[in-house]
Amino acid sequence: MEVSIDRTRWYDRLMAAFIFFTRLPFWRMYQPPKEAYTAVVEYWPMVGWLTGSAMAAILYFGAYVLPYPVAVMLAIATRMLLTGALHEDGLADFFDGFGGGGTDRQRILDIMKDSRIGTYGVLGLTIYAAMLFATLYSLPPFYAALTILAADPFAKMATSQIVMMMPYARNEATAKARVVYRRMGIKAGIGLALQGMLPMAAYCYYLGGIIDWQLIIFLPCLTMYFLYLFILHRLRGYTGDCCGAMFLLVELSVYLVACHFLQAVG
Repeated sequence: MEVSIDRTRWYDRLMAAFIFFTRLPFWRMYQPPKEAYTAVVEYWPMVGWLTGSAMAAILYFGAYVLPYPVAVMLAIATRMLLTGALHEDGLADFFDGFGGGGTDRQRILDIMKDSRIGTYGVLGLTIYAAMLFATLYSLPPFYAALTILAADPFAKMATSQIVMMMPYARNEATAKARVVYRRMGIKAGIGLALQGMLPMAAYCYYLGGIIDWQLIIFLPCLTMYFLYLFILHRLRGYTGDCCGAMFLLVELSVYLVACHFLQAVG
């Protein structure tokens, strides 16, 4: 008997999110119904608690036994391994599609679906990776780790709003992952907000005398909004690649703000 998405349990949707967004063998522990995968965005920030914690731990403890630049690179690589570079793949496709597709909506979608990487994708990934490394390296290890713990879930929460703000640009048959995310209800939206805001609220409270909490929340949200307007204008809808790219760029904006306040703090 097929299970309706309205009847899937929170546990189904949570496990589907961990299976969908990571390469860890959660599928060996439990197999959620197929319908649960349409709601994985509702628990995307919770996945960020896991990937952010792993990245922060590698950076912080690695800095004690390795040169700090090496620890930063290992931290970045750790998340890529945990996620299978899912978001980085989306970022490359995003740059390729919007860079090489011009204003032709269908051509942008076709390029983004192509598994090959082009010039715009290579350049976009290179610049992004360089900026990510530079921002984390400019922060002392302790503050870099704290910022990662807050930035990962918060950026995923902010990016998840795109599901509510525009339609999916493809259909389930033509989607790369064969999944079309569903819109969230009030209960799911509150849960999503708590997942993303609790780490950021704790971060802002702990560093309240050093950082401007309004700026570190406002700038990433502004980044998300401008990307939303850009995607809406060119595609009139979002794709999974757009979500991955937006997450990485919104997260990067958190690190840029943190650098402004914390790079001189020992």
